[in-house]
Amino acid sequence: LEYDQGFFVKNGDGAADLKPIAHLYKTHVYQLAAFLGVPATIRRRPPTTDTYSMSQSREEFFFSLPYDKMDLCLYGRDQGMGAADVAAATGLTAEQVRLVYEDIDSKRKAAGYLHAPPLLVEPMDPGSASLSGHRR
Repeated sequence: LEYDQGFFVKNGDGAADLKPIAHLYKTHVYQLAAFLGVPATIRRRPPTTDTYSMSQSREEFFFSLPYDKMDLCLYGRDQGMGAADVAAATGLTAEQVRLVYEDIDSKRKAAGYLHAPPLLVEPMDPGSASLSGHRR
């Protein structure tokens, strides 16, 4: 959820060479934690933004929905499901789901640069630079 929607810092908490769970929905992460035996006291601890002084959760601040409903909306959007079908599963109205879909699309577009690989100012062939940084 956070990776998909760009809720990370590119060279901060988003910096990694391997992201084995980035593709999972938030509910899957909680299920995986339970399967792996992560203590319930840790699994039940509410996530926070950690960067804002306001007392609100990430879902309130960034997603405006509880994770379970947001995951269903993300799944519906990813699978091309209509808003009415997702509304029936989430308890939201079709109009609310349509607005969530718009928000998902908007955040994906805004977060696109976060998923881009770094760019080199000048392309380099492997082994073309010396230890001092000058080309051979």
